[in-house]
Amino acid sequence: MNFLRTNPRAIAARWRTAAFVAVPVLALTVACGGGDDGAGGTKTHDTIADVPEAPTGSGAKDEKKSGGPAAGKSEFYDAQMKFVQCMRAKGGYKDFPDPKLSGYLDWDKITVIGAQPGRNDGIKAGKNDACVDELQAAMNAEPERDQQKDYESMLAHAKCMRDNGVSRFTNPTMSGGNAQPGGDPNPASPSIDLDSPTYKKAREACESKLLDGLDGMQ
Repeated sequence: MNFLRTNPRAIAARWRTAAFVAVPVLALTVACGGGDDGAGGTKTHDTIADVPEAPTGSGAKDEKKSGGPAAGKSEFYDAQMKFVQCMRAKGGYKDFPDPKLSGYLDWDKITVIGAQPGRNDGIKAGKNDACVDELQAAMNAEPERDQQKDYESMLAHAKCMRDNGVSRFTNPTMSGGNAQPGGDPNPASPSIDLDSPTYKKAREACESKLLDGLDGMQ
């Protein structure tokens, strides 16, 4: 677990990946990446259509139970807000940021908090997992996403990262109909330096390639 303690963005990626593929909250999938490195990265499937400018998702399940996409988004935001309030009151993070208006968490701010000494262990679900129930409820309330469009967004982001000097950044994949993030080719033994100037510059240049809700994924 030393890798997670020293790489707060990897924590964010694990957490978002769990929600993204709808797996149990404590069975998180590793998804991280970045850094300047001279080795060649995976370069297949780079030719894609333009990435949509707005988040997409069918929202079918929310339309049926909540009256339409807008109602689904409101339900998602309310559930995330309850999680945030739990993190502040019981989770040990009084400065945990509000979710975005879309309902998705603000990973830029969460990463900054998790980078502070001694503040990584509970960033996932609160100290001693105090907010696991609220996190699971927020995951369940997330509107259904268009997996193909999410894949195309992450693919455009991966290509952008390589074009901006992060040569080892790998492409996302599709598995069981779900988009799986790319990033570091070996997250268990990272070969990409998240703190390098090249990585940080590429991250900033490519941020717009990711649809809302995919930040922190790869």
